[in-house]
Amino acid sequence: MAATELPDEAAQLLAERAVSAMYERDVASGALGLRILEVRADFIRAAMSVRADMVNGHDLCHRGLIFTFADSAFAFCCNSHNVVTVGGSASIDFIAPARKGDELVALAKMISRTRRSGICDVVVSNQRGETIAKFRGRSAGEQGTVAQEQ
Repeated sequence: MAATELPDEAAQLLAERAVSAMYERDVASGALGLRILEVRADFIRAAMSVRADMVNGHDLCHRGLIFTFADSAFAFCCNSHNVVTVGGSASIDFIAPARKGDELVALAKMISRTRRSGICDVVVSNQRGETIAKFRGRSAGEQGTVAQEQ
């Protein structure tokens, strides 16, 4: 049975296992303080607090860090079927600034996925629900699994 054909409960367990295994090894996301709040196959909700060491000379969150946050949510989302998947390309539109103390949330959703490629949209918003950025990533499937088979 292909990952896309798994019953809901099995797909959920697989997504949780894959994302957990990937998160444990992801030093960059850990350095951001990224927290996974919700996991489903093809969906991730993650959070990050904007710390003092994340602001630029305008006292705003460095946009490269917002990109990295969205990119990490994209990566977890793409790998939620336990197939090693890497980014092929990505773009971001910055809508509004984030500031020190903001609590950012990234909602990542796969909008298209095949064994070899995918497209994932990520919306980053702040604690007031204001959209900070919109990110689109394109992924490429590789061989192998993220988490060990059980």
